[in-house]
Amino acid sequence: MIDFPADESGRRSSAAFGRHVVADALRGADPAAAEAALAVPDWRRGYLGPFRALVSAGRDDGYDIAAAGLAAVRSRMPVEISAPAQPFETVTVDGDAPRETEVVLPFRGERLRGADLIRRLDAWVTGGVIEQSCAEAVREVVDNPDWLDLSDQRLVVLGAAAEMGPLPALLAWGATVVAVDLPRVWERVAAVPGAGRLIAPVRPGREPGADLLVELGAVAQWLEGIDGRLVVGNYVYAPGAAYAKLSVAVDALVVHLRERRADVALAFLATPTDVFAVPPGAVELSRERFAARSRTARTTGALSGGRLLQPNYTGDAINDSLVPQQGPNYALAKRIQRWRASVARREGVVSFAVAPPTRTRSVTSNRLLAAAYAGAHLFDVEIFEPATANRLMAVLLVHQLRKPRAAAPAVWQDEAVAAAHGGLWTTAYHPRTALGLAAVRGLVSGR
Repeated sequence: MIDFPADESGRRSSAAFGRHVVADALRGADPAAAEAALAVPDWRRGYLGPFRALVSAGRDDGYDIAAAGLAAVRSRMPVEISAPAQPFETVTVDGDAPRETEVVLPFRGERLRGADLIRRLDAWVTGGVIEQSCAEAVREVVDNPDWLDLSDQRLVVLGAAAEMGPLPALLAWGATVVAVDLPRVWERVAAVPGAGRLIAPVRPGREPGADLLVELGAVAQWLEGIDGRLVVGNYVYAPGAAYAKLSVAVDALVVHLRERRADVALAFLATPTDVFAVPPGAVELSRERFAARSRTARTTGALSGGRLLQPNYTGDAINDSLVPQQGPNYALAKRIQRWRASVARREGVVSFAVAPPTRTRSVTSNRLLAAAYAGAHLFDVEIFEPATANRLMAVLLVHQLRKPRAAAPAVWQDEAVAAAHGGLWTTAYHPRTALGLAAVRGLVSGR
């Protein structure tokens, strides 16, 4: 069982683990920021500053911070992957639907393709919802529909039932998908229609699936034996501290596989509610919007004592969209994935893109976040439906597999490519200073 390290008293603390990992990652680039992270008395409330420092300290490079962070994770929470007493068997499900051979994007009750899809991409770029590079990548897949034939790949979807995962698109395109998720969600996974083949690990007497926190060695052994090039995608999620443990487990798994196979590519989705250094165009649009804000917005900001409707950027090009309600374990889990994507891109093929804010079950289960999403349009932020978001990100996955790019000189430049941030990078206001007002409007409109 994978768990956080115990302190002298035997207590296992996700906060202590996160604090020390962040400090270790920062120490070489910004020793003062590392010490400041260690000095935070309440990590649950005080993690926002150190996570911003992880980006600001790595603005010129960032690869050293990513490598140091991963080293800290491995040393402070080592994961042993050993041969299981009982290996997994394999179950196979073949789809019988016609294979989709063109890019189709579900959007507000329509299925956009061709010229309609291109117009939607252009509208998103103009509205600051996605980066131009995102639209260009999708257009390139539209122009090369043969790229959707992924029969030469074995796409491992860890967290196969995830709403943001690529399972529906991959099966629709006829791919062979290696699905790993908990046995209790197998029926949901197996019910996804498509033309492709679904394979999954199974033990006699139970539903297919695996628990990565307790069966990691068996999953690793099973994946080692899969024929064909592996693309290992991390789409796992769990609430609270379990998410950080899952990210550590998956990171250990991909390192294990890459050490034993030369044909392993990686895939990740980044959350937009994080900290990113962003391109100049995003900053420029945000500042234009802030300068053109209404008189009511100016008065609200002035009378709030700096708490409401403050500018998104104040002297640097760093977007801080961290949401305190998601907590430090969520932030750490996503940061581990970002670190692995950065380091691995120097060694091989990695698909990584910032995904849009989306009405997933995990988000809408939080009443405040659900209300804020309902009111986000008032601040030029577009919230996506899961069917739109996961198909868009699956198309970007195809692009990055078919046209892989080398690592950029700085991590932030890689992370900004093909970003679909939903407008969080271009909105006029620092997201945390607009979150409460968006929630109030969302609650009112919901009633």
